[in-house]
Amino acid sequence: MNSREMKVELGALGALVESRLATIFSDGLTPERLAASMDYSLMAGGKRLRPVLCLAWAELVGGRADKVLDFACAIECIHTYSLIHDDLPAMDDDDLRRGKPSNHKQFDEATAILAGDGLLTEAFTLASSLELQPDRILKAIFHLSTAAGPRGMVGGQVLDMGLTGKSASLPQLREMHAKKTGALIETSCVTGCILGGGGDSDQALASEYGRAIGLAFQVTDDILDVIGDEAALGKPVGSDEAQGKSTYPALLGIDQSRVLARQSVDQALAALSGFSHPRADFLRAVGLYILDRTH
Repeated sequence: MNSREMKVELGALGALVESRLATIFSDGLTPERLAASMDYSLMAGGKRLRPVLCLAWAELVGGRADKVLDFACAIECIHTYSLIHDDLPAMDDDDLRRGKPSNHKQFDEATAILAGDGLLTEAFTLASSLELQPDRILKAIFHLSTAAGPRGMVGGQVLDMGLTGKSASLPQLREMHAKKTGALIETSCVTGCILGGGGDSDQALASEYGRAIGLAFQVTDDILDVIGDEAALGKPVGSDEAQGKSTYPALLGIDQSRVLARQSVDQALAALSGFSHPRADFLRAVGLYILDRTH
């Protein structure tokens, strides 16, 4: 699958996610300001990489995207909540997100905190609403909550704050990013595989793919913060350095960071070698897209 074909498929799956996200808080049961704040960040665009990976892995092992859609949207709700909270003055203190005022700038800090809380908890309403085998739903929710919590994304944010302004070692950097960024990307693949009907060996390969893609994504993100285009990124270039963040380019340099990203994508592609389903071609192309992305 070439880059153009992959982007068409990525757009189609992303549009499926987008259409469902737009309806989550449309029932009129949520206070208007809170719903507006949650929708502001949830519908602010983005690649929808995590839910797309969930849907693609479900299809790869024989499942149906529509049966897994609410779970994929749950993942995006959790990702969005983390961005809202990361931007707060007590965390990264960012005024912009995807070229727009961050949530606490558009609304206020208290509303932004509650919007994040609302998205996190709504995620589990969505995740538990599937009409699939209960044991698979429960297993997927276990993986999701572990990846999003203190052993995963939340723990990674704490490590990130602890390393700010310090010189991190490569093991420290890898642990921090494996938790903060990688865990949710990996669990997107694994939970899609679980809900699509994949067996233990399939789930192990989904984990291997997701872990490798997660590392490649973060390394590329760090590189773009140094040499990327501000208009494409929707945020100032050099913000990591300005905030004293530990990054791969700061530790390894740009060239070695690119080598690490390439090695990670190669590992992801190797995890797909035993799959003949058309979705395997798409997932291979996604890996290469992550390597070459500009935003």
